[in-house]
Amino acid sequence: MPTPPGVLIDRVSHEDIPEICALYRRVWEAVRAEVPPEFLKGAVPGALEFTSRMEGVTYFVARDGKRLLGAVGCAFSAGNCRLVDLAVDADVRRKGVGTALVLTAVDWARRNQAKEVWIDALARFQGAHALFRHAGFQEAGLLHRHYWNEDVKFFEKPL
Repeated sequence: MPTPPGVLIDRVSHEDIPEICALYRRVWEAVRAEVPPEFLKGAVPGALEFTSRMEGVTYFVARDGKRLLGAVGCAFSAGNCRLVDLAVDADVRRKGVGTALVLTAVDWARRNQAKEVWIDALARFQGAHALFRHAGFQEAGLLHRHYWNEDVKFFEKPL
């Protein structure tokens, strides 16, 4: 699936950090009532915390001109890649931005010789699950009460 018209996907730079942190805050504040408070503490990083997360993780961002629309990270371990910190601004969901980010990350994993790509989301986030399936991932398992007493679904995509 091609990237939506007018959307550019590129690797993150340190100049993007404040805007990425603002994106995570917008995305997660919108569902504050639906998730445990402990989840939000980890999902909404400050600039220093996000800078630390960048160590060993390759992040990609989607932009429409100057506006940041979404982000995702690729963390490599033991010959596999785990996608982390996926977030897409609510007003561009279901318009191909999330799919383009995930497929860019999968392509990055493939080019870096990963054998498989993993991603997870809270079981209640059905929209995320649909995105993962649309991008060619298969459900691989469910961990009960894994994150802050929340069920988590895992998805995999062999490369």
